[in-house]
Amino acid sequence: MTPVEKALWFIEGHFADSIELDDIAAVGGVSRFYLTRAFVAATGQSAVRYLRGRRLSEAARSLADGAPDILAVALDAGYGSHEAFTRAFRDLFGLTPEQVRSQRHLVNVPLVEPIKMNEALLAHLETPRIEDGKALLIAGLNERYSCDSSRAIPAQWQRFGPHFGHVPGQVGQVSYGVCYNSDDDGNFDYLCGVEVSDVSGLPQDLARLRVAAQRYAVFAHRDHISTIRRTMHTIWSKWLPESGHNATDAPLFERYGEEFDPRTGNGGLEIWIPIKT
Repeated sequence: MTPVEKALWFIEGHFADSIELDDIAAVGGVSRFYLTRAFVAATGQSAVRYLRGRRLSEAARSLADGAPDILAVALDAGYGSHEAFTRAFRDLFGLTPEQVRSQRHLVNVPLVEPIKMNEALLAHLETPRIEDGKALLIAGLNERYSCDSSRAIPAQWQRFGPHFGHVPGQVGQVSYGVCYNSDDDGNFDYLCGVEVSDVSGLPQDLARLRVAAQRYAVFAHRDHISTIRRTMHTIWSKWLPESGHNATDAPLFERYGEEFDPRTGNGGLEIWIPIKT
């Protein structure tokens, strides 16, 4: 796991917050000088430019959806005035915020999309435990993704953050990232949320999902969250074919315990893969 991988995850999970280059470098455990050089070498752009591009791209999406208040969008993107926001927006996209809001599409807007993280196979994968999981009722935020757009999942967790601990009927301090409803083209639904005792008091903006009781192979992912794709890739490409177990068409999920730190991405998590009994 490189400092750039950690920086990419941190930016994707926190670009709506008031973070700066020193914060990003600290997560990577390096100086701002080192991170700037390493980030440019790995991605072709600086971390600051990438952070600015991701913020402005999310702002462009809001405007194309018809956001009524451009100043509010500017403030959310970290700009203190309409003028500063318009200048940065036009410099990046060649269009003004008013033009994007008026046209109501992003076809001609060169958005800065999330950079793909490392997907190399792991040299070693811990032996999983086999567990009969109980039925779960999960409530949270739901999005539909393709293989490419799934790189934006950290931003979905960022949006869910303020809900954690305040979801009506929340059970415990564990959060779940549930992948389900996948199709042959690689599209899937992803719900980040918490277990709840019932759904009667949930607000309308929170989705809910019932996960049936199921047998799972449970894998420990102890490294930084930015390398989770490598663990997933290793499970599906190496462990499952060699294990004698067969995956079944049921929701799989990530389980984040109290030891996981959502700000730094450290602390580890578990990956629950449904298998046939």
